[in-house]
Amino acid sequence: MPTALRVGPYRFFFYSGERDELPHVHIERDDKIAKYWLEPIRLETNRGFSRAEIGRIQRLLSKNQRELIGAWHGYFRG
Repeated sequence: MPTALRVGPYRFFFYSGERDELPHVHIERDDKIAKYWLEPIRLETNRGFSRAEIGRIQRLLSKNQRELIGAWHGYFRG
């Protein structure tokens, strides 16, 4: 599970077996996890994050979208 980015308490990562899916990222903090598609940014699943925290995560994704997409392609196509 390569980590693409860490911001505050959040870890943004990929599962190495998901190469056949469209670019996306998983975000975890403590026992909470969410999955977002990256193009366009869209929440796929949320397990435990509050609505306010999902908003913070979405803003972080918007700010770091290019970096995360680059990390996805670098890992899976590299």
